[in-house]
Amino acid sequence: MYSLIRPLLFSLEPELAHRMTLSALHVIPNFVFQKPTLQPVNVMGLTFPHRLGLAAGLDKNGQHLDALAKLGFAFIELGTVTPKPQAGNPKPRLFRIPAAHALINRMGFNNHGVDVLITNLQKARYEGIVGVNIGKNKETALNQAADDYLYCLQRVYPYASYITINVSSPNTPDLRQLQQENYFNDLIRILRDAQLRFADQYQRYVPLVVKLSPDETDEVLVNMAHVILAHQIDGIIATNTTCARDAVKTLSHGNEQGGLSGRPLLQRSTHSLKVIKDVVGDDVALIGVGGIDSPQSAQEKLAAGASLLQVYTGLIYQGPKICHLIRTHEKPRSPRWI
Repeated sequence: MYSLIRPLLFSLEPELAHRMTLSALHVIPNFVFQKPTLQPVNVMGLTFPHRLGLAAGLDKNGQHLDALAKLGFAFIELGTVTPKPQAGNPKPRLFRIPAAHALINRMGFNNHGVDVLITNLQKARYEGIVGVNIGKNKETALNQAADDYLYCLQRVYPYASYITINVSSPNTPDLRQLQQENYFNDLIRILRDAQLRFADQYQRYVPLVVKLSPDETDEVLVNMAHVILAHQIDGIIATNTTCARDAVKTLSHGNEQGGLSGRPLLQRSTHSLKVIKDVVGDDVALIGVGGIDSPQSAQEKLAAGASLLQVYTGLIYQGPKICHLIRTHEKPRSPRWI
């Protein structure tokens, strides 16, 4: 059915199509969607019904959690959310590149603020695994960024299954500098200490995950991986979108500013995953994301060391079938307990 609807959706402005699709999901009955086969896996102390989840960005405010649950993902990541609401960057800020099965976005953490997200989480009926992706407000200085992350961490801690620290979006000015040594170690140390305090306070341990950029050098990735190991952070998402344009620069919209996602990201993000895996081994859970839109690309991530997978752009191009498609063809793996 999606193959018939997609040309109509792609004829619309991308953000309008996004809103219309999410609204439609609320009224489409559950039985329309084919459910994936289950192969439970325990990662970060959480039992996932299978390995494929939905990446952050599709539902920033948690307004559509129950609707997205119909698609059959093992887990859903919400956000990125910031302490205060912000409008994000000026429109247009989302671009399709169909010839490359890619997107470029420069959304800029547009969201209604963390308190609205919490209200929506409290209303939702979804009982599956929910990640919440947190960031800093645009106007917050880098030397005060930890305050924003701490505020969001404290607010979402009672409601999230895991929490993702987003220091790698290319669409908030200077945000990626938080991955550099002079900021990264202090930020991770502060958030790890807070995580342990909140675990005692709420008598509930919520894993912390760090989402990294594919555009850093191998040396920087290795250094960050060592910091994450040293502070016993639970997981790493590899990776966010890329600023590279080699694969799309001759295509329409290929030189728009922002983060590139989809098929052109696959090789770069998988390389980053391998570099990180060589450092952390089995001591840190790895979530592979970037360019997954087929059983073959999913298997590449698993072979590179991922225990879990996420999709975003693949869902836009393949539609709801992507969850069943990848799960059906995924090669069985021995159980992993991370």
